[in-house]
Amino acid sequence: MSVSPDTVCVVDELVERLDVHDRVLGVVSRSEAVRNGWLHRVGVVVCRDGQGRFLVHRRAEHLSRFSGHYELGVGGAAAVGESYVQAAARELAEELGVRATVRLRFTFLNRAGLSPHWLGVCDAVLAESIVSDPGEVAWHGWLTESEVRRTLRQWTFTPDSREVFDRYCSR
Repeated sequence: MSVSPDTVCVVDELVERLDVHDRVLGVVSRSEAVRNGWLHRVGVVVCRDGQGRFLVHRRAEHLSRFSGHYELGVGGAAAVGESYVQAAARELAEELGVRATVRLRFTFLNRAGLSPHWLGVCDAVLAESIVSDPGEVAWHGWLTESEVRRTLRQWTFTPDSREVFDRYCSR
């Protein structure tokens, strides 16, 4: 079999399929987990600056999931064997060009979004400047808690941003 130079090969990331107690059942592709509504892990990091402001960003317009939506957390699916913290830290480096100490705040079974998943919400204080990946992030800014509360009502955010913010602020 030959492959033409015009053929594009898309490799789907592998994730751990989980039960309702966040225990591993097996390994599946992320697209399969989303398509079938199988639980898997997603790690996000809520970023603050030295003044306590929250980083809010708008997802790039060409992204397949929630393009152009605003988001409070930076993150993505945890790869096989990867913890919530590791996934969140990796995504922080990939999307914002920042390496920071990331710590897990809480997890919850998130039923918002494309499919249900376990969401590990981490946080980090960012001391360095952000150089966001324009392929992932169209805009970012630092907002106070009251500004985030207002924009959550006014702007179009990803489905889990309000719950992440409410749970984060209540802890």
